Amino acid sequence: MTDVPEAFADLLDAPFATLATIGPDGRPQLSAVWFLHDDGQLKVSLHAGRQKTKNLRRDPAVNLFVLDLQNPLRYLEVRGDAELADDPDYVFATKVGAKYGGTDLRQMDGDDQRRVVVTIQPTRAVAVDLTA
Repeated sequence: MTDVPEAFADLLDAPFATLATIGPDGRPQLSAVWFLHDDGQLKVSLHAGRQKTKNLRRDPAVNLFVLDLQNPLRYLEVRGDAELADDPDYVFATKVGAKYGGTDLRQMDGDDQRRVVVTIQPTRAVAVDLTA
């Protein structure tokens, strides 16, 4: 993973982040997402049929923005490329759900039970603290 300054490592365990993808019209699409810092990598579980997943299949450019909820003048931005892998047995989705109180992501997906693991391959990390 691209180096994240130690002073910002706590944000890797934040409750949620904003995922930016490039929409079909070339404009950014932003979505609040649950994420994990898993085995030294930033990963997101997405439903395979959602627009953000379609965006990443077409253009892997991605940005994950993590705001410090206790100090909104402090944030971490990780820019990079997304790698998508199917999660047919919800192995990773279950790990994500565990972070969020044991939530079963299958319930969110209804009858269309298709998930992907999005692994962000960072090209740059930007850590900002405007209070410093």
